Amino acid sequence: MKSNNWTKEETIVAFNVYCKIPFKASSKTNPTIIKYANILGRSPSALNMKVGNFGRLDPELKKQGIVGLAHGSKLEEDVWNEFNGNWEKLAFESELLISKFADKPIEEISEIDFEDIKEGIERETIVKQRVNQSFFRSAVLSSYYFKCCITGLSIPDFLIASHIIPWAKNKEQRLNPRNGLCLNSIHDKAFDKGFITISPDYTVIISNDFIEFEKENAVRDFFYKYKNQKIILPDKFLPTREFLDYHYQNIFKK
Repeated sequence: MKSNNWTKEETIVAFNVYCKIPFKASSKTNPTIIKYANILGRSPSALNMKVGNFGRLDPELKKQGIVGLAHGSKLEEDVWNEFNGNWEKLAFESELLISKFADKPIEEISEIDFEDIKEGIERETIVKQRVNQSFFRSAVLSSYYFKCCITGLSIPDFLIASHIIPWAKNKEQRLNPRNGLCLNSIHDKAFDKGFITISPDYTVIISNDFIEFEKENAVRDFFYKYKNQKIILPDKFLPTREFLDYHYQNIFKK
């Protein structure tokens, strides 16, 4: 019979789940909770409680009046302090633990297609990179409840976990969910190319480079319609203001 005491490895997986699920949607009947509870050999209620315990440690939730569960363990605090901010370590280490608990290769448990990757050191590097990118996508999209933060579009195939500071520009922030925005594919491209930006007060700003196209219906519908509008904020992993300012200063076409 499973011990009531959670191990550190189980608690790290619980933090992984905390990052992958909209906090207000967490419950014992949530499919993601059920999936990972089965992998851990825990009840959905027990895993959901752990997710709630991590919520009590998140200052962003507290600012919104969301306090999580009142009681928790020292182990949760230790895992939070070790991994909150060390996203690359959390992403791959927690996914490895999930594959260990599931007794399946990480390539299978991560549900990523690796058929195009050859064996060897290069394969290990690419596998790690894709697993990390998948974690980043899950963390960012779930924090926005799988909706584009500008338009509210919720079709999963059209949603992108868009980096605020580009992947190539800051290695330390590549997997930081606070360096991400949930955007649809069109606005992701516009953001990436600097045609739009999000101000540090979370307002959509449109580039003057659109002026020559402003009479086009599509440009008005896709872009000018959202000018000066506040984005839909996530329930956790609020975009860091310094990252948004970097995008405005260095990428946005003023």
